[in-house]
Amino acid sequence: MRRQWRRTRRSTAESTPGRPRVDPSPSIYKKTERIQRMRFTDFVNHQSVSAQLESLDKEDAIRELITALVKVGDVPANQHEEVVGRIMEREKMGTTGIGNGVAVPHAKHPAVSRTIGTIGLSSQGVAFDALDGGAVHILFLLISPPDQSEHHLQILEKISRHLREDLFCRFLQQARTDTEIRQVLEDVDNADL
Repeated sequence: MRRQWRRTRRSTAESTPGRPRVDPSPSIYKKTERIQRMRFTDFVNHQSVSAQLESLDKEDAIRELITALVKVGDVPANQHEEVVGRIMEREKMGTTGIGNGVAVPHAKHPAVSRTIGTIGLSSQGVAFDALDGGAVHILFLLISPPDQSEHHLQILEKISRHLREDLFCRFLQQARTDTEIRQVLEDVDNADL
């Protein structure tokens, strides 16, 4: 029945004079394809990842990740505290600690010209006010320019999709070195192709 409805609708749209032809592949499919082709290596600076965060609370952990991005030149040093403040403002709107030991702190800020991200792991756990009340062990921080809202959302969607996969989270949590984190991300990138 549904298949018949699609044929009828398409043929009606195509045969109506003065009406544009209906594109049989909606933009949602194109968007999904773009997200699947997006690679972690496109936005995560592998030199900034940390397998051993020292911070035990939300703001300090965010500050530690931003410091790593400053060290590799992705965030200007004179913008460090302002970027931390912007992410903390975003946290006040609602926690990005999504549960199951995962948080995705993110914000838009003009200090960056492209979307950048980093990952921090904490074996002790970070008090992050997560939705499930548990400690956070995987922090995936993301900063985008203010004029790239759609791209920011697409990357958040990719991150969220992978963080919902138990295997991905387990491999990240088992990483003991920055190199092992990078390897997990590269493996995921290669598997997505």
